[in-house]
Amino acid sequence: MSDLMVDFIISLDGYASADGWPGLWGMEVPEYLAWLDGDSASDCMTLMGATTYRLMKGFAAEMPDDPVFLGLTARPKAVFSSTLQTPLTWANTELFRGDAADTVRELKRRDSRPLRTLGSVGLCRSLLRAGVVDRFRVVVFPVITGATGKERIFDEYPDVALDLVESRTFDGRLQLLEYVPTVLDGPPGTGD
Repeated sequence: MSDLMVDFIISLDGYASADGWPGLWGMEVPEYLAWLDGDSASDCMTLMGATTYRLMKGFAAEMPDDPVFLGLTARPKAVFSSTLQTPLTWANTELFRGDAADTVRELKRRDSRPLRTLGSVGLCRSLLRAGVVDRFRVVVFPVITGATGKERIFDEYPDVALDLVESRTFDGRLQLLEYVPTVLDGPPGTGD
């Protein structure tokens, strides 16, 4: 049985991206890139929604020799969408139309490879609400993008308790925080 990890890179104020800022907020520090390259090489299945699929497929087509996109293209990918049509043209990609949480439960049962999300804020939110997320990992970049930030990651999330299981600092700047999440019915101490 496999585990599902939700994986985000965020600004300190919780945004996934920001207008005018380069990818990774222009902070491609060597230690983080080396870790990312090693981590990306793991044998996992990548889960994403339609918007992330379109974006990443486009990047892979624009940069076919980039090691990150070569690895992502070779890796099995599951895309959850009601709008995309088969056949999907990005290699090793399977389209799922049904309930994402039910599909993830089935993927976890039938496959031993770890499952990891890529972007896909709405998909990650629904999987966390459904209780199928085993790990929640964020890499916090030391920027605040209050004026230009897009895609606030944690809006509309349920209340979640997080138990820290790993932390790391890359090049004295970026913070990796990995948690085991527990979805709560409300703030602690408010239940019967």
